[in-house]
Amino acid sequence: MLPDPVIALGLTAFALLLFVLPWAFWALSGGNSSKAVRLLVAAANLCLTAQLVLRWWDSGHFPISNLYESLCFLAWASTLTQLLVERNWPSPLVPAAATPMALGCVAFASFALPDRLQEASPLVPALRSSWLVMHVSVIMVSYAALLVGSLLSLAVLFTDRGNSFELRSSSIGSGGYRQAKLVTAADSSGAGVAPLQLSSVAMPVVEQLDSLSYRTITVGFLLLSVGLVSGAVWANEAWGSWWSWDPKETWALICWLVYAAYLHTRLIRGWQGRKPALVAAAGLVVIAVCYIGVNLLGIGLHSYGWFFDS
Repeated sequence: MLPDPVIALGLTAFALLLFVLPWAFWALSGGNSSKAVRLLVAAANLCLTAQLVLRWWDSGHFPISNLYESLCFLAWASTLTQLLVERNWPSPLVPAAATPMALGCVAFASFALPDRLQEASPLVPALRSSWLVMHVSVIMVSYAALLVGSLLSLAVLFTDRGNSFELRSSSIGSGGYRQAKLVTAADSSGAGVAPLQLSSVAMPVVEQLDSLSYRTITVGFLLLSVGLVSGAVWANEAWGSWWSWDPKETWALICWLVYAAYLHTRLIRGWQGRKPALVAAAGLVVIAVCYIGVNLLGIGLHSYGWFFDS
């Protein structure tokens, strides 16, 4: 009997990411970015893309209606975010930090979930709306960006731990900055003059890592804000209430507040480096509770069902 192609594609993505993980750490130990690692992550992303498209074709609705589909979608968005970040800064730190999350999502979806939570099922009436694609996909992409950015921030905590650093880049770009210096020269009369020259100075790895995490989290926060607003509009359309303090809604708001605090410390308080990285690391825990914990409690409008239901 041939295996379900959706499950088979998920297992293929798992195998590729499982192969990538030790290779990424090997490249990190050597200090050189590996093009082969990026190609394997891209191949895993293509497998996940094919898996989601096939599930969409089979079920007839956007493939994000149960926990299996949403985990695969989160892995797809995470690998895509990872590839975009690596395109901006090809460093072995990026796959070493981000790959474990995508691998964990696919592994949990493929091996931990019961069969009944992996099967495609018809949408309940409240989900038969065009808001499904708008709200849920934006929320999941925001989670991917926030998780990748937070993992990069976590890497900041373990990179050059003995050295302090000061950010010299903005949220617009990283990788280098211009340093002014005075160069003494003699004019025709013999008097010394000091013309101003600009020279390019490379930024340390930890500063580039911090800048990338900040920019990635900023994108994720903006998407999360859009997702919360669209969710409130959809809730009002479906249930006649903009906000019902459902457990998932409450934890999504807590997630938004944590990352708002992160951006506040960066933009208003002027925190740099490891202090805001601790806030971003706390965001990892909040997203885990919001996404996995609440979904599996079996309560609320956003529940995907508990493991031990009969």
